[in-house]
Amino acid sequence: MKFYSLNNTAPKVSFDTAVVNGIAPDKGLYFPEEITPLPASFFEHIENLTNEEIAFTAIRQFVTEVIPDNVLKDILKEVLDFDFPVIDITSNIGTLELFHGPTMAFKDVGARFMAQCLGYFSRASKNEVTVLVATSGDTGGAVANGFLGVDGVKVVILYPSGKVSDIQERQLTTLGQNITALEVDGMFDDCQAMVKNAFLDKELLDNMKLTSANSINVARWLPQLFYFLFAYKQAKSQDKEIIFSVPSGNFGNICAGLMAQRLGMPVKHFIAATNVNDTVPQFMQTKEYSPKPSTATISNAMDVGDPSNFIRIRHLFQDNFDLLKDNLSAYSFTDNETKKALKEINDINGYVADPHGAVGYLGLKKYQELHPDTYGIFLETAHPVKFLDIVEETLDEKLEIPAQIQKVMNKTKASIKIASYDKLKSFLLSS
Repeated sequence: MKFYSLNNTAPKVSFDTAVVNGIAPDKGLYFPEEITPLPASFFEHIENLTNEEIAFTAIRQFVTEVIPDNVLKDILKEVLDFDFPVIDITSNIGTLELFHGPTMAFKDVGARFMAQCLGYFSRASKNEVTVLVATSGDTGGAVANGFLGVDGVKVVILYPSGKVSDIQERQLTTLGQNITALEVDGMFDDCQAMVKNAFLDKELLDNMKLTSANSINVARWLPQLFYFLFAYKQAKSQDKEIIFSVPSGNFGNICAGLMAQRLGMPVKHFIAATNVNDTVPQFMQTKEYSPKPSTATISNAMDVGDPSNFIRIRHLFQDNFDLLKDNLSAYSFTDNETKKALKEINDINGYVADPHGAVGYLGLKKYQELHPDTYGIFLETAHPVKFLDIVEETLDEKLEIPAQIQKVMNKTKASIKIASYDKLKSFLLSS
């Protein structure tokens, strides 16, 4: 399997090269050359398979030439050592809980998979790889945890000062070892722009090996298709058309879901639910892609004004707008609507969602107004305790702090403050 750049001017590469490069030399995102659907029998009998067996079958075609089957199975055993339950909210709405991993966010899957892959690829190399990642919240914690102590890998995380929750900040600033956090005076867009500039900087690239751990990296992005398959496995018995509503920021998650669909998963429709950073919902109305600066919200992991992965989604449908619209709807919601949804979900059956899950719930409800006979699953992408102040204030109740979070609460935060790309470059060259 080869991967090509969506800018179409760089050479095709193998999976390991795509992972180590992060983005192509022509600055395009990598995309698999082929997507071979899985046999129908796989989905007919999916309920009889373990999560590890499902994941192995789904990802094998993309990595088989560079990762032996036995190594891949070991990696997946390491990555998927927690649950992915679908919890019923109503008779036609469920939520897929993606927060049972070590940092209590969906990004644990992709970050751990990428870390394991990079560790395997660097086993015979003497060249250290620096993983550069911008985070609006949960990515940083998941990457920090996934890459902690991995030989031959240094991790540098950029996050916007004052724009992530206290718990999110603790998860990415308290680990030490090979993890360094840079606190940026700005928004997530500024962090992301600095990372992109680093990959364009010839002086940096001549002096070090840089790769990205954002969902632009194929090893971060592709394994996110696993949990859509895990959810389908659980919801199949509903005997209704299954739809997914995905709280969306950089659009890596929903793009992975559409990849699962392309592999043959019998799910006809996806909903991209955003906060007021509504670049994609606007595109789905106007056919014009007009990125804009991000706006800070209570669902901070979705505060993205120019989502990197949307180009992959457009490519998946060959920029055929009508075909895209047949498979994808997109809606945006305000913070006030999000808070009302948190209360509504809680009033239904006592379920406590996080703000991102609440946005996903709203997107699902909006779509089901015209499609009531569906079984909809919204993704609960992070544990509500990671947004403690907002959730407790909105629901007027105290949340219990899980063990995964308690262990970072008393650790000392350590970050380096920067305000410009020059400061980032200087740090990278001197570290």
